[in-house]
Amino acid sequence: MFESAAEVFRVMSAPMRLKIIASLCNGEKNVGELLGEVATTQPNMSQHLNTLYQAGVVGKRRDGVQIYYRIINDRVVTLCRAVCTQIAIETDLQHG
Repeated sequence: MFESAAEVFRVMSAPMRLKIIASLCNGEKNVGELLGEVATTQPNMSQHLNTLYQAGVVGKRRDGVQIYYRIINDRVVTLCRAVCTQIAIETDLQHG
């Protein structure tokens, strides 16, 4: 159990991957659409998407030349939202 939890935290430890997860929470997107929402290079985006795919966080499907990514692990999304919401609340309290 702890090994599995540690792997989830390892995958989510990169801010870029959190941005990708947040973008995909709004629905399936291809790399071009993701690059329009998350500022990075195409090779960097592909590397992070591959890490998320290998970890079982995102799934992918091919449609012609495009590959579309979607969230397939709702536990990661729930954890991401909980942590980010708590940080936002604490930040507001510190600045409010």
